[in-house]
Amino acid sequence: MSRPASPSTDHPVPPDPLGLIPRLIHRDANILILDKPAGLPVHKGPGGGVTLSDQLHVLRFGLPRDPELAHRLDKDTAGCLVLGRHRRALERLGLLFKRGEVAKTYWAVVEGGPDADAGEIDLPLAPRDPKRGWWMKVAPGGQPSLTRFTILGRAGGRAWLALEPVTGRTHQLRVHCAETGFPILGDTIYGSAPRRGGPGLHLFARSIVLPYDPKREPVRAEAQPPDHMREALAALGWAA
Repeated sequence: MSRPASPSTDHPVPPDPLGLIPRLIHRDANILILDKPAGLPVHKGPGGGVTLSDQLHVLRFGLPRDPELAHRLDKDTAGCLVLGRHRRALERLGLLFKRGEVAKTYWAVVEGGPDADAGEIDLPLAPRDPKRGWWMKVAPGGQPSLTRFTILGRAGGRAWLALEPVTGRTHQLRVHCAETGFPILGDTIYGSAPRRGGPGLHLFARSIVLPYDPKREPVRAEAQPPDHMREALAALGWAA
C-alpha cells in the first residue's frame, strides 16, 4: 500500500492554495495519486470557479510539464484520483483504464440497502438530456453498465457499501444505487437530498490498483474517508 508522498527538497515548492501536496498518497516517476477533496471539480464547468486542473502545476516536482488526469471523479466525490506525470505514462494509464484493468473500489453510505450481502447491478445507462451529458438514466438501449457491491455494515436504516464499477459510465454508481432502491446519502441529483444544507454526497474512491508495469507489483493506493462521511460510517461499524 502506498504511503503519503513527501515533497522533495531538490526544487522550489510553489504556492499550494488548495493544499494538494499534503493530499498526495502515491508518487513515483510516472504516477501521482491524489486524495481529491469533495467539492473540487476537476475541470471547468458552466459555473466557473476554481478547479483542480488550474492547480496541477503545483504537482510538477521538477518536471517540465504539468501532470494530467488519467481519469476523473465527480465534483462531489472524494478519494483516489490518478495523474500521469508525462506523455508515456498517460498513454499507458489510458490503455489500462480503457481495457478495464484498473481495479477501483468506492465506499458509499446508502439509504436502505440491498437485501443481499453481495451482488451485481447490471443496468444500461444513457444521457437523460443530450444537452447535459452528465445527467444519466437507465435506458434499454444505453451503454452496458455493471457494478458489483458488497455490504460492509448495516444500521439505522442505512448500509455501508463497497462498490466496484466494472464499467466506468458517468454517474454510474449514483444511478445504479438510486435505481435499485438505495440512493446514496446526500445525492442531490438522483436521491432526495436538498441542494443546500444537505449532508454532502456520501461516496468516495476508497482504493485503486494499477498494474502499470507488468514486471512489477501493481501500484496500490488507499484514501481515508472525507470528514463529512466519518460520522455515518462510524455508526455503521467503521473504525478510524
